[in-house]
Amino acid sequence: MKNTMESYFRNIDERELLYQANKIAVMIQEGNYLSSPEKQKELLAILEEKSSDEDFRILIIDDNGVVISDTNASSVDKTFIIPEVILSLNGKNNSTYHKEEKTLYASSYIEEASSYKKGVVLLISSFENSEMLIAGVSQKWFLLTIFISIIIGIFVFFTSEIVISPLKKILKSINEITDGQLHQRVKINGSNEISQLGEAFNAMTEKLEQIDTSRQEFVSNVSHELKTPLSSIKVLSDSILLQEDIPSEVYIEFLQDINSEIDRMTEIVNNLLALVKLDFREAGLNITETDLNKMLDDILKRLTPLSAQKNITISKEYLKNVVVEADEMKFSLAISNLVENAIKYTNTEGSVKVTLDCDHQNAFITVSDTGIGINEEEQTKIFNRFYRVDKTRDRETGGTGLGLSITHSTVILHKGSIKVSSKEGEGSTFIVRIPIKFIEKQE
Repeated sequence: MKNTMESYFRNIDERELLYQANKIAVMIQEGNYLSSPEKQKELLAILEEKSSDEDFRILIIDDNGVVISDTNASSVDKTFIIPEVILSLNGKNNSTYHKEEKTLYASSYIEEASSYKKGVVLLISSFENSEMLIAGVSQKWFLLTIFISIIIGIFVFFTSEIVISPLKKILKSINEITDGQLHQRVKINGSNEISQLGEAFNAMTEKLEQIDTSRQEFVSNVSHELKTPLSSIKVLSDSILLQEDIPSEVYIEFLQDINSEIDRMTEIVNNLLALVKLDFREAGLNITETDLNKMLDDILKRLTPLSAQKNITISKEYLKNVVVEADEMKFSLAISNLVENAIKYTNTEGSVKVTLDCDHQNAFITVSDTGIGINEEEQTKIFNRFYRVDKTRDRETGGTGLGLSITHSTVILHKGSIKVSSKEGEGSTFIVRIPIKFIEKQE
């Protein structure tokens, strides 16, 4: 910046000095001040006054390089041959800066009517004042730069503290979550990127807490579901052992009850194993081309006896013939769970309808019924393990509360989705979507 200012002011001073040299040369030419000694004395008086006003030295040099007039009176009658004088005598006015002397030189030729160069006007001006001004400005700018740097440093310090402080809080919460304190939340202020990170962190911890709660509920539910049949088996077996001379009919009845409870336990364990495999992707998928129309026909045929017991009408509507890439056995079980639930939770004389449709990317299977329905609060929980909508009929229907969980996991494993729409007392509608072409995710 200093060099730029120095170059700028020097160029201005050079142009101004050359302009003054040209003016004096024109004045000498027009006044014919070099024609006689009297004229030269008059010229000297004019030049001394101008030199005093403009604060530069003026020399008049003839065509032989001899100083005719000098406002300093130190070089009169001396030969003054320098590049600026030689250039002007050759018809080229110029200005230069002598860095060692810190002076500016400007020369302009004096010519006669015949264009003969009979002399030169040489102006010499000190550049020290300008350099002192530039040095003063540079010093002030340097101090200003230091001041601005300090202000910026303070600003950056406090700004970084504002930015880093929330990050430290989030890091502290992460460490506490690592230690098992899943209730941790961070305070959110504003709506910047840090706040968005805090919101995402809170959402994550809330999800982790929900997963932890769900896991605890799952363990509790498993214990309860297995404890109930075990208790029944214990009571029945004790009854047989403690009673003497039990009639064979009673003995057979007790054994049938024990067998029924064992079957129930087996179903629960098998369903749990199926869920674990689906969760950890251990089961794998045997992807083949599956005709959904045929698959649904087989499911409805298999479940018709169950619907006939309650006099429930089952109807179907296949809008298109659909072939998808899926694991037919697992996917058939998932849809079968939906249809079976629809039959179980539909009152006598009700109806169940299965619809099949597709677009160019996905297949859609809709299972709707006129059953007891699901209230809005429970619709978010029905895919949880061991969750039952009809708490009063769970034993009668024989459900374990795992069917919809298996269906949900299977559909997700097929890169699909499942949605429910229901009103209490008006029935439920489940919509399953899966891609027609299964694309395995690359590791």
